[in-house]
Amino acid sequence: AWAQAPLATAFPGALGWAARTPGGRGGRIVRVTTLANDGPGSLRAAVAEKGPRIVVFEVGGVIDLDRRNIKINEPFLTIAGQTAPSPGITLIRGGVGVSTHDVLIRHIRVRPGEAGQAKKSGWECDALACDRAHDVIVDHCSLTWATDENLSASGPRFDGADADAWRAATSRGITFSNNIVAEGLSNATHSKGEHSKGSLIHDNVGEALVVGNLYAHNRERNPLFKGGTEGAVVNNYIYDPGKRAVHYNLHAKEWGEHPFQRGRLSVVGNVVQAGPSTLDNLALFQLGGEGELELHARDNLGLDRAGAPLPAFGRFGDGTPGLIEAAQAPVWPAGFKALPASAVKAAVLREAGARPWDRDAIDARILREAAEGTGRIIDSEQDVGGYPAYPETRRAFREADWNLDDMSPKRPEVLTAG
Repeated sequence: AWAQAPLATAFPGALGWAARTPGGRGGRIVRVTTLANDGPGSLRAAVAEKGPRIVVFEVGGVIDLDRRNIKINEPFLTIAGQTAPSPGITLIRGGVGVSTHDVLIRHIRVRPGEAGQAKKSGWECDALACDRAHDVIVDHCSLTWATDENLSASGPRFDGADADAWRAATSRGITFSNNIVAEGLSNATHSKGEHSKGSLIHDNVGEALVVGNLYAHNRERNPLFKGGTEGAVVNNYIYDPGKRAVHYNLHAKEWGEHPFQRGRLSVVGNVVQAGPSTLDNLALFQLGGEGELELHARDNLGLDRAGAPLPAFGRFGDGTPGLIEAAQAPVWPAGFKALPASAVKAAVLREAGARPWDRDAIDARILREAAEGTGRIIDSEQDVGGYPAYPETRRAFREADWNLDDMSPKRPEVLTAG
């Protein structure tokens, strides 16, 4: 549905500045053969190997991380969750962290949950976090039940002598596309208490594209871009945001004596649909904090539960941020064409999340709620049935069935074959 010029080289349909990455293309095939948390044949062992590599799956089911996040520190990696036999790969009781470059992650589900920990105990887990990473694409994944952010891009704020150095030292060139980012846990295990958050794009992160995602049942950060960030929020369907949908905030106390940097943001073709947890008259975009934001906003649609228009713009907090309304998008990937907002809900509900051809019951429920206007922000995975317990399945990976350059199947039936 989304079109881009030949910069999209990572895989068919890859978008944004990160589309230039090869991921693990040309590297060796590394097979995941066990659902064990670690050891030979595990996903943890596969991502720790060095050199270009394509991780494929000869096993399907649930990997219990037992509160030990998977850390990706070695570059030139493709994780091809589409290769797993049904029901695919679901990670529970932990998350994934990317602290390197040139990484593609597709078609996996990550559901940290409370992991048996007490309320406000300090179990603060992102489902998937990019930290000091660049040229990373997270595409067609399902990221739910985090106790911190469901999906984030961050790094040090002020590592270097000037703003150019700050931006070079933190995450940049990040694409979050076609994901389900949902049900961030509200009153759960975070030490601050309430903490239902969708996506955080941290201070000074650049070349960030958030496109084609379903944000559902997150109280805030749907998404949040912080001070000095540069990016685009395009064609997302944002259902049942609680307190805020899309927002920008440079927090003055966090910047101290560092000179504020102007944020640059393009917000185009998004749909916000209020749900049971949404505050009345919630603005589609909100501005807070200090500094300046150069904002281009067009063709966005906000609707309350009755279908009446929501405000397009609002402010929050006690700050006095300056708004520069830009007639043209200040940040935009070359050749990228957005869908009209009128087409976004249907496109996102059809395409978002891991393995659209093979939805699991949890994703199917979230999509149904987003389509029908039901559901709510939750405090625990137990509120919606708890962690999945799928039986282990197996299928040999045959290189001849796949286009190894982009990990697309040579025949559609490869995706569903037993």
